[in-house]
Amino acid sequence: MSYQVLARKWRPKSFREMVGQEHVLQALVNALDHDRLHHAYLFTGTRGVGKTTIARILAKCLNCETGVSSEPCGQCSSCLEIAEGRSVDLLEVDAASRTKVEDTRDLLENVQYAPTRSRYKVYLIDEVHMLSGHSFNALLKTLEEPPPHVKFLLATTDPQKLPVTILSRCLQFNLKNMPPEQIVGHLRHVLGQEMISFEEPSLWLLGRAAAGSMRDALSLTDQAISFGSGKLNEDDVRSMLGSVELSFIYRLLETLAAGDPAGLLAVVAHMAEHAPDFEGSLDELISLLHRVAVAQVVPAAIDNSWGDAERIAQLAAAMTAEDVQLFYQIALNGKRDIALASDPRSGFEMTLLRMVAFRPAAVIDDNLAAGDLAPASPGAAQTVAREVDATAKKPEGAPAAPQPPAAAPAPAPTPTPVPAAKAEILEAVPPVPPVALAAVAAVELTPANWHAVLERLGLGGIVYTIATHCELRHCSGDDAQFVLDTANAALFNKGHAGQIRTALEKYLARPLTVSIEPGDVLGETPAMRQARLRQERQQAAVATIEADPLLQQLIARFDGELDRASISPVDP
Repeated sequence: MSYQVLARKWRPKSFREMVGQEHVLQALVNALDHDRLHHAYLFTGTRGVGKTTIARILAKCLNCETGVSSEPCGQCSSCLEIAEGRSVDLLEVDAASRTKVEDTRDLLENVQYAPTRSRYKVYLIDEVHMLSGHSFNALLKTLEEPPPHVKFLLATTDPQKLPVTILSRCLQFNLKNMPPEQIVGHLRHVLGQEMISFEEPSLWLLGRAAAGSMRDALSLTDQAISFGSGKLNEDDVRSMLGSVELSFIYRLLETLAAGDPAGLLAVVAHMAEHAPDFEGSLDELISLLHRVAVAQVVPAAIDNSWGDAERIAQLAAAMTAEDVQLFYQIALNGKRDIALASDPRSGFEMTLLRMVAFRPAAVIDDNLAAGDLAPASPGAAQTVAREVDATAKKPEGAPAAPQPPAAAPAPAPTPTPVPAAKAEILEAVPPVPPVALAAVAAVELTPANWHAVLERLGLGGIVYTIATHCELRHCSGDDAQFVLDTANAALFNKGHAGQIRTALEKYLARPLTVSIEPGDVLGETPAMRQARLRQERQQAAVATIEADPLLQQLIARFDGELDRASISPVDP
């Protein structure tokens, strides 16, 4: 007996054997079991998701000699003839090869005659969108009011090309792409029944390469069995598909987390020795970054299908959530741009170098000690304290009070050398000369001056955004309690609270206990204050424009109207 390919051998023969598409099967089963049958069904979806298979099973259900039901017997002559493709009452038509209107007329000229042996005469038209406009017109009237013994089953991969007049006369069922988990589960069952040994990662490679098509997955599995001499192992399947070895992608992310551009290029050079698909490598990198992001937000949800949960957890701990999101976005853009590069490798390398170049530099260092910063003149601490206090007490919009002339400053002591590893912290110091942490102790943190202190902490990115939505509810001694606006708490985690605490401790030069809990704010957060000030400036700008006498004359003369949405205040 000749070998039968897996895609044909394992084609479902009943609805119970179908994998996936439950939303379609449920509707068809209920319609068949309750005798609520339509005269025309349209099945849409990409290749290999079961459109023609469902249509053939439906034809069996309609013409089974035991009666119309959702479970045909599969043993009667009608079921066997349909399964073997020799039923005279099931007319399968490939519309791609019969596009002319004459073909459609020839097909429909016998519609009025009763079926030869079966209950219904079933027309199964595959790739129906390939019919010409005249063919659709010829089909239209028959499709709307067919004889009671006729059923139309239409299948297409491109329903947008069908006229709405056809769509409105059919029950339409949209079949979904198969997720890799569903494909892998079916491949595991098929290979078990076929008694073929396999490695689990090889099935995931096939499941992802199938891109949602079960037929493609089975065809690739056939090819992989031949490639691997009757068995499936990960290396053979990866080689057959041209997939990049995941160990390279792990090393790339580990090198990125370490901030080592030279190491990145070395890994890419090693990859190039194996002639990889660099566009596919970007897909693997995007997939891995997604898994790392999930591990950071919900550690219990790490997918261990590849047996690498521990390594994913290590990568999640080695990178901040902000870095992972940045790398993911850059990788997506790189996938779009790689076709424009001079060659795939250079496009891949530039994507990685962008990740290094655009990664924000660290602002807060938990290991920084008070003695690591240079001491400053005694007047500097007074300046900082005076500015913060004045900002807290001065009414909004009031001019700054003139300051008395300062006495001539004493010669500054020789600054303590700043270690190179700590030098980057100086960039985050407030816009006054760097000050000794001990000298800033005079500045107290209160709900009234929280917004001013926040601007001097040197925070950035999502940590700064979270801090702006925090209300300082209580501060006493070494304990500060913040309430984070619940509307902006989705991205908050305990690591952000630690960075805010570290910044405050460095600024106030004393240990501090900081708690941040989501809740309803009672006062005004820095973000609310910024929004209020913007609104006040906007209202003032509109009032100034409206009060302009020249503008009023122009409006009166030309019967004009002021477009207030176009007015924006000019910041001083």
